[in-house]
Amino acid sequence: MTDTAIHSPIHSQLIDDDITLSMTELCHCCGMSHDTIEAWVFEGVLQPQGEQPQEWRFSGPMLRRARLAQQLAQEMEVNPPGIALALDLLERIDALQAELTRVSHFHARF
Repeated sequence: MTDTAIHSPIHSQLIDDDITLSMTELCHCCGMSHDTIEAWVFEGVLQPQGEQPQEWRFSGPMLRRARLAQQLAQEMEVNPPGIALALDLLERIDALQAELTRVSHFHARF
């Protein structure tokens, strides 16, 4: 019997939390269009600084979210509201895991 599992590479990159990107820079980094980024902002996937799209600046954490959103959109064909929900749930899971780790370490001391 042959192994038919599909293996896809994992790509990682360190992203400075203090960086800020313009809309054009974010589009370039994620390979997404201005229209897609605007849709993600209006659905709550991304929260830029600035009032209008030409003023928007995106932080390092927003770049990470945009890249995850891009994966969900392209690989799983998730729509913008679904992306917003999935990313919010993933963040909650991460926060709960961090809290569980903190509590476990605290209780291990006593």
